[in-house]
Amino acid sequence: MSCICSFSSISSFSTVSSSPRKYSSKSPIIHCSLPGTVAEPKAASVTEPLLLNAVRGEDVERPPVWLMRQAGRYMKSYQIICEKYPSFRERSENVDLVVEISLQPWKVFQPDGVILFSDILTPLSGMNIPFDIVKGKGPIIFNPLRAAEDVDQVREFVPEESVPYVGESLTILRKEVDNKAAVLGFVGAPFTLASYCVEGGSSKHFSKIKRLAFSQPKVLHALLQKFATSMAKYVQYQADCGAQAVQIFDSWATELSPVDFEEFSLPYLKQIVDTVKKTHPNLPLILYASGSGGLLERLALTGVDVVSLDWTVDMAEGRRRLGPDMAVQGNVDPGVLFGSKEFITNRINDVVRKAGKGKHILNLGHGIVVGTPEENVAHFFEVAKGIRY
Repeated sequence: MSCICSFSSISSFSTVSSSPRKYSSKSPIIHCSLPGTVAEPKAASVTEPLLLNAVRGEDVERPPVWLMRQAGRYMKSYQIICEKYPSFRERSENVDLVVEISLQPWKVFQPDGVILFSDILTPLSGMNIPFDIVKGKGPIIFNPLRAAEDVDQVREFVPEESVPYVGESLTILRKEVDNKAAVLGFVGAPFTLASYCVEGGSSKHFSKIKRLAFSQPKVLHALLQKFATSMAKYVQYQADCGAQAVQIFDSWATELSPVDFEEFSLPYLKQIVDTVKKTHPNLPLILYASGSGGLLERLALTGVDVVSLDWTVDMAEGRRRLGPDMAVQGNVDPGVLFGSKEFITNRINDVVRKAGKGKHILNLGHGIVVGTPEENVAHFFEVAKGIRY
């Protein structure tokens, strides 16, 4: 996947100053191709990132490795930034901060994937859904969507207008990483985004969105359709601006029974994948849903290139259920990183052995946990990058 964005003026990224700039009309202007257009082919670089080669089934000497939630949960350097800039939205909507935070793990551990620092809820403001992310409380949707008239007020997302800082950050990241690793973007899946918007934030029982689904399904479908159209555009935008792979998070889809997943999640995931593949056929799409053991075969029906397994599924069993053509990601238990170095080593080797050679991205089965020792993260990467098939 080639990057077809450029800046009218661009300088090498530097460390955030004491007063980082906000994105403004004076910021470098990003030029991305419009969604729905096919990127012009670019001559292949001498060395493609290992992650892309692995996903495409090419011969690789080891599995590529990166970690979900790479910086925020454990790195002291990130916590220092949090003390200076306590607002999550400020950190995730300021180009300089986004780039610096995204690059923190890259500079220390050299993972094979560098993921954009952002949040799946970032597009909501551009869809006329006011929200915030509050420390200790998580996401807060100020006006939860509970009725047809609420859904009518939701606008479809235009990323180049609403989140230009995402495009600019991705382009800078591509320049900084320089194909030594794959730059990853990500979006939220329609059902998961709808869950936050209907529940008003995080939820334990998902009673409000299930009430809507089972009593007013047309209203929920209308909302899901808006999210599907918008997130397809967002994936295309991220790819045009530098993302070499995009992960779709459907974290809460596994709260649905299989029959309800087939109605309220699967069609919209398929729609996103089908839309993106028309314009970006070579862009790897990764799908992650926590607690997905009961839905693995259905996740594969979405048409994504990679299914990310959480740690509750045995990797060998997951491989069998998904079939040899599906690439997999995962799935070391994040809690393993609290164990001894020998324990961590054994668990990494177990996952790699069960995944087999090729079409495997080594990762955790969920995001890294608060308080994880940085030296254990360093050991994780050292062991992972020392593996040879």
